Amino acid sequence: MNSWMFLVLMLTVCCHIVKSEGEAEPVETEKKVQYFPPEISGSPHFLETFDDPGVLNNKWILSDTKKDDTEEAIAKYEGKWNIEEPKSNPLQGDLGLVLKSRAKLHAIAAKFSKPFEFTGQQLVVQYEVKFQEGMECGGAYIKLLSHSKDMNLKKLNDKTPYTIMFGPDKCGMDHKLHFILRHTNKKSGQAEEKHAKKPSGSLDGYFTDKKTHLFTLVIADDNSFEIYVDQELVNSGNLLEDMSPPVNPPKEIEDKNDKKPEDWDEREKIPDPDATKPDDWDETQPETIVDPDAAKPSGWLDDEPELIPDPEAEKPSDWDEDMDGEWEAPQISNPKCEGAPGCGKWTPPTIKNPKYKGKWSAPKIDNPNYKGKWKPRMIPNPDYYEDLTPYKVTPFSAVALELWTMTEDILFDNFIITDSKATADSLAEQTWALKKKEEEKKINSSGVGIFRQLKDAAEERKWLWGVYAFVILMPVVVLSIICCPNRGPLKVDDIAARKKFDDEKTEAEEEKEEEKAGEEEKAEASEESKAGGDAGTGVRRRTKKSDLEVEEENKEGDDEEEEEEEEASESQSNSSPRKSPRKRKPRKD
Repeated sequence: MNSWMFLVLMLTVCCHIVKSEGEAEPVETEKKVQYFPPEISGSPHFLETFDDPGVLNNKWILSDTKKDDTEEAIAKYEGKWNIEEPKSNPLQGDLGLVLKSRAKLHAIAAKFSKPFEFTGQQLVVQYEVKFQEGMECGGAYIKLLSHSKDMNLKKLNDKTPYTIMFGPDKCGMDHKLHFILRHTNKKSGQAEEKHAKKPSGSLDGYFTDKKTHLFTLVIADDNSFEIYVDQELVNSGNLLEDMSPPVNPPKEIEDKNDKKPEDWDEREKIPDPDATKPDDWDETQPETIVDPDAAKPSGWLDDEPELIPDPEAEKPSDWDEDMDGEWEAPQISNPKCEGAPGCGKWTPPTIKNPKYKGKWSAPKIDNPNYKGKWKPRMIPNPDYYEDLTPYKVTPFSAVALELWTMTEDILFDNFIITDSKATADSLAEQTWALKKKEEEKKINSSGVGIFRQLKDAAEERKWLWGVYAFVILMPVVVLSIICCPNRGPLKVDDIAARKKFDDEKTEAEEEKEEEKAGEEEKAEASEESKAGGDAGTGVRRRTKKSDLEVEEENKEGDDEEEEEEEEASESQSNSSPRKSPRKRKPRKD
C-alpha cells in the first residue's frame, strides 16, 4: 500500500512540474481575453507590436530583388506577408506579422529612427515567434542590418551586411538557435562571422508545439551574453571566450616556411640492430602441408563425377541452335554418389605445418635517436590584434527578416530593441505572458496534451526521464512479486511428494466409495427385515447390532488410517519420494 501511495506522489510531482508555469484558474471556455496595446515605460530604441495593419508596406518594406547564385524560378523574393490574427488567437484582437508562403524567398525590414550605437549600455533584442503549422524546414531568425547611409530595404537580400543574426532555425532533425556576431577585423577591416556555442538543451519543442515563444538576446558591456527562450536562460557565455572562431586571432602561429630537418628521427621504436636470426629458423617452410596421415575413404568412387546431365531432360521444342547455341541438359547430382563417401578425384586435406615460422624480423627496441613528432616552429602572428571590447559592434539601423521556409504561417510579434532588460520584461509581461497563460489553459481544459507536456518537461529537465521510468516500471515489479513469488526451482523431491499425495488422495476416494456401497446394502437389508414380523424384528435387532460392530470397526480403521497419513506427511521430507510409508489395513465388512 505504501508503494502505491509513493508512486502516486511521484506522478503528482511530475504533473505539478509540468503545470507549474502558466497554471490558471478555470474560466468559461468560450470567453477570450481581450488584447490591449502594451504600455512601455522608458524609450526603447525600436518597438513594433503590429497593432496597426497599415505599417505593412509603409514602415515594414518588402524586398523586390533577387538572390544571387540561385535558380531563376526561385531566385526572386516574392514570398507573401500579412498582418493578421493568429489562427488560434489567445488574445482577442491581437495582430502579428505572418509569413504566408511556403517554398519561397521572403524578405521584409523596418528602419530605426536612428542607428543603435554601443556607448557602454546593454543591448536587448526580443521578439515572439509562433510556428502555427509547426516547422519542416526553414528559419525564423532576424538580422540587425549594419548602418549605411544609402541603405535601400527594397534591395534586401542574403548579401546585405548585418551586425547580428539571432533566432531559431530548423531543417529536418537539425535544430539551431543562432547568435552570430559580425565582428570587424582590426587589421584587414573585413567583417568576420563569429558563432556562439550551441545551447545545451533540446530545441525540438519550440518548432512543433504551435505555441507562442519568446526569444531574447542580451549583450552586456562586460562582453557577456545571455540567450533566453520563454524567459528561461538557455545559453550564456563571453564574446572573448565562447565564440567560434575566436574574436581575437592567436598571438603566435606556425611558420609555414619551416621544414623538418633531414636528420629528424620520428621513429619511437626501431628494429634491434644487434639481433640475429636463429640458425634453425627456416623461412622456406610453407604455412600448410598435405596431411601425411590422411587416407582415401573406403568406397570412394573415383570414376564417378559429382554431377551428371539430367537423363530425363528434353530439349525445348522452340530451341534454335543457330540462335541459342548447342543445347545441353542441365546438371543434377549423381545418384551413385548418394551412398558413397565421395566421388571424383580424391585429394588429401591440408594441415598447419608444425615447422612453419614465417619470415624472420628483428624485435623492436626504443629508438635512442627518437626526437618526437616534428612540428613547425611558432612565430608571431603578423595579423594579430586584440579587441577587448567586442561588444561594441558595428552600429545597426534596421531589423530584417530574410528567410527561406518550407512551412507557411509563421507569426512574428512584439519586436523590441532596447538597452534595458527590465523594459523588455515589461513588454513580455503584457503580451507574451498573457498568451502563454491562455495557451496553457486551453491545453489543460481540453483534457489532451498531458503526454506532450510530460515530454516537453523531460526535454528541459533530463532527470524527469528517470522519474517516468521508475513510475512505469515500479508497478510491474510489485505485481510480479505479488503474483509470482519466488519459490525457487521445482525439485525432484517436491514432484515425488506431490505424486504420492495424489496417489493417497485416490486411495481415500476409493475407500469412501466402498463405504458408501456398504451403507446402501445395509439399508436394503433393513428394509427387508421390516417386512418379516416378529422374526423379522429379531433379525432387525441382530442386524442393527452387527451394523454397529461394523461401523465401530470401520471407525477404528479410519482413525488408524488418519494417524498413518499424518505420520507419512511428517516423514515426507526425510523419506524417499518413491516409497510411501502408508500401510493399508484390510477392510472388514
